[in-house]
Amino acid sequence: MAHGGISTSTDTGGSMERRALSGLLASVIGIGGNNFGQRFGRDQTREVVLSALECGINLFDTSDSYGEGSSEECLGFALLGHRDEAIVATKYDGPPESARDHCLASLKRLQMEVIDLYQIHHPYPDAPLEETLGALGALVDEGLVREIGCSNFSVADLEAARSLASSHTARFVSVQNDYNLLNRKQELDVIPYCAANNVAFHAYFPLYHGLLSGQFHRNEAPRAGTRLANASDARKDAVFSDENFDIVERLTELGRQHGLSLLDIALARLVHVPGVSSIITGATWPDQVRANARSASIKLDPELCREIDRIAPCHAGARDTPSAARGIA
Repeated sequence: MAHGGISTSTDTGGSMERRALSGLLASVIGIGGNNFGQRFGRDQTREVVLSALECGINLFDTSDSYGEGSSEECLGFALLGHRDEAIVATKYDGPPESARDHCLASLKRLQMEVIDLYQIHHPYPDAPLEETLGALGALVDEGLVREIGCSNFSVADLEAARSLASSHTARFVSVQNDYNLLNRKQELDVIPYCAANNVAFHAYFPLYHGLLSGQFHRNEAPRAGTRLANASDARKDAVFSDENFDIVERLTELGRQHGLSLLDIALARLVHVPGVSSIITGATWPDQVRANARSASIKLDPELCREIDRIAPCHAGARDTPSAARGIA
């Protein structure tokens, strides 16, 4: 169907666009595993994962820190019999000398022989970056890992890593950072850097803890079962600010005028940013997976993109999405 020059497709039968992740092709929508093993167990995880595969989503991202490894266990269970259909990404934190132990433990929990994308979750300040790259490169050489990436890295971090890369050291093929329509400052430096240097950019927090999904409204308590329903007052205050709701309400009205939901606007606009490779979305049920997949198929015309940008502009002073890592638990 079309609305004012915006073409949309509801085909989620495996035809989702895929973008290069070094030698791999990853779906533009990925599934994040933060909920796996924490908000729900392995059977519901399998429902989510199988529905994602049916929609053409092949990128699944987790971490050994999510549920102290239970997320990896649930993902591994969910992909039994489907391993060759998926790109599996996981993350770890720690010194270079711990990388192999972390990797082996993740492989055991995932019930896999190789990790497609192994990422360092945050820059490790107490060891030279060269040592981290060397340790990760050794995992590639050993056949335990196909590609390596990073998360929460700045342009300075990425450039330092690029300058160290050689024929003897694996290079970061991707970076995964906080990015959404309420926090677009990655567009000022990291995303253009990635586009210019053949580094895949993966967005996490694309829906700002669900605020950009349309399920929350000003002066209303969060609906039971949502991620923010049991959040701390500090996080609720940071997320449910008047400034954020002003933007959300204007985007909602813009979407209504074009036959689009707030979720459509929030995800489709990110897909259209040059340099963005994949958007890592959370999902609790298969219908949420399908909704995210549909949003990824929406083609926005340039004028609508400009209208979205006027409502939710990119600016250097944007606050990071509230999270425990930034002191808002």
